Amino acid sequence: VQLQASGGGLAQAGGSLRLSCRASGRTLSGYGVGWFRRALGEEREFVAGVTFNDGSTYYSDSVKDRFTISRDNAKNTVYLQMNNLRPQDTAVYYCAAKSQLYYARTYSRKDTYVYWGQGTEVTVSS
Repeated sequence: VQLQASGGGLAQAGGSLRLSCRASGRTLSGYGVGWFRRALGEEREFVAGVTFNDGSTYYSDSVKDRFTISRDNAKNTVYLQMNNLRPQDTAVYYCAAKSQLYYARTYSRKDTYVYWGQGTEVTVSS
């Protein structure tokens, strides 16, 4: 599976951006897909995840109620809609995929993801 992340850019605080993660090579059916981010000098952290088959979603507390993860089966793509952005959301965002088996228990563990896309940079100005 090859993952291509896009949609990053510059936004003002309170603004919105939508990230896309397009998969190629095989369908994402049977996979869980997560978004992670790494701010300068910080560890990569979990942001949101979705199981491609049934659309179950998972969020970190820091983005819950502001970000929405979704998937488009026909386009083999996962989206991250980011609203009410804050300067602390500034980071490089990565999408990653792994088998959705046991996903509900392990969605936030970056070491369990097998496939990673390149990052897309998000900068939020105050």
